[in-house]
Amino acid sequence: MTYSMNVYQGCEHGCVYCYARNSHEYWGYSAGLDFERKILVKHNAPILLENHLSKKSWKAQTIVMSGNTDCYQPVEKKLRITRKCLEVFLNCRHPVGIITKNSLILRDLDLLKQLAKYNLIAVNISITTLSEETRRILEPRTTAIKRRLMVIRELTDCGIPVNVMLAPIIPSINSHEILPMARAVSEAGALGIGHTIVRLNGAIGEIFKDWIKMTMPARADKVLNQIAECHGGKLNDNRFGTRMRGEGKIAQQINDLMKLATLKYFNGKFMPELDTSFHQNHKTNQLRLF
Repeated sequence: MTYSMNVYQGCEHGCVYCYARNSHEYWGYSAGLDFERKILVKHNAPILLENHLSKKSWKAQTIVMSGNTDCYQPVEKKLRITRKCLEVFLNCRHPVGIITKNSLILRDLDLLKQLAKYNLIAVNISITTLSEETRRILEPRTTAIKRRLMVIRELTDCGIPVNVMLAPIIPSINSHEILPMARAVSEAGALGIGHTIVRLNGAIGEIFKDWIKMTMPARADKVLNQIAECHGGKLNDNRFGTRMRGEGKIAQQINDLMKLATLKYFNGKFMPELDTSFHQNHKTNQLRLF
């Protein structure tokens, strides 16, 4: 995650907890419905990417597609910008990572297989629950959970390494599912898991509070108090080193469960390190043409 690129700003998936919502305010839009409905598009992303990877000064390091918003959100089906970027990565023999929760990634299986031949691809699938009821209220326009598990299996069967992000973990909403989720994704073929504890930074705090009081009124205060307990008494935490893992007893329980899940279901599994040597050789060979 040294570098990431986001071809879309805003995300149609509408995940209520999404930290990327705040970035929409930089463009004069709201972090609420505008984030889900007004999607900004980088049409020239493939050209900019190719120009960057062709620089003499650039030394290959894995670039992750997404990191802010999903590169396979629904609009990608029409615009195909992510696919065009993957073609650039393949042509330049450059390592790339992907973070997504959308099964649209399988459309590009042909490119992913070719990238995997050179050990140039790693995929991170995001899963927050095994309950469809929970998914529908947390992530209303995302791929169903069974379908995501199938995506992990299909990618794995094609030799494409998959890591799963159990993220975010939200106390009293999905924190009890850590072990079942870890088992399910391991059995589907995932090579690793990661997690974050939810933090409600910026405008997301009010958005989340309004949402939970409307959808889970009986649990609202409990969930909000437990989130705050993970972040020094506040819903938001900007402190580097603690903001993603939290602190206190509840955060410790979550982090300990993740350690247990890793030991129990991922013992002996690991994600491969992607190869950067092909890109340098590719650039050298291209220069020889001149």
